[in-house]
Amino acid sequence: MLIAVCSLKGSPGATTLATALGACWPPQQSLIVVEADPAGGDLMARFRLPDTPGLVSWAAAARGRGGADPSLLVQHAQSLLGGLRVVSGPVGAEQARAALAVLASGVSSPLRRAADQPDTVVIADCGRVDPGSPALPIVRGADAMLLLSRPRDDELAHVALKLQAAQQWSRRPCLVLVGDGYPTAEVSQTLQIPVMGRVPADTKGAAMFSGQGTGWRGADKSALGRAAAAIAVNLHAHGRQPTTTDGSRPLHLRLAVVGDSVPGVPPQRVGPHIRNGATP
Repeated sequence: MLIAVCSLKGSPGATTLATALGACWPPQQSLIVVEADPAGGDLMARFRLPDTPGLVSWAAAARGRGGADPSLLVQHAQSLLGGLRVVSGPVGAEQARAALAVLASGVSSPLRRAADQPDTVVIADCGRVDPGSPALPIVRGADAMLLLSRPRDDELAHVALKLQAAQQWSRRPCLVLVGDGYPTAEVSQTLQIPVMGRVPADTKGAAMFSGQGTGWRGADKSALGRAAAAIAVNLHAHGRQPTTTDGSRPLHLRLAVVGDSVPGVPPQRVGPHIRNGATP
């Protein structure tokens, strides 16, 4: 199963959520987080990882005859404290884009083949995506696309403006709201897009999932951890469904409950500048 985590505007925390999803994923499946951000990666610096193995070494191996070998992904992963396996991206954008050109292109790319292995889940952190992004083929081929946005005027206006294009990238994109702002149900109704979940502003939890500390003990009890676990359980259930005749899975992802909100966040109304995708 391949899950793409991305955004259309700003930096709402795709890497942090991808890491939290991986850490909170149900244990029955083999999971690897792949940092596929064309702008360059953060995991190497956050967790003080060596620069190899990683995305660049995987791309180098995939260029040869081993490109068709799905086990290459595991060979180029590193383990974080707690056992989560990650393929870290290079810090530089030029290296990241070159690696993605090898690993992400085509319907039978090395990344897609790795994700198609039995009982395997790949969470791809694709960063900010646009029509020219080298990570767009990952999004197009993913079994689920999580589109992150803060529920505020500036970011939601960009989501509204680009939503039609984004809906063509995925069979059914699901929005994940991050932090304070407009109520979940109103955003979903106004933008006419499913909201899978809401991730609260949790500085302490985000720090734990970003390598600040000696491990993730108690991270699953944090507000961020609980939100990530709920999304992970939903995605896990989706991945266990049988595929249809065209190889896809039924679109039955359970959405956020209408009226869901973040504790302590005052409800706000979505203004007309969000409804029409323009800012004042």
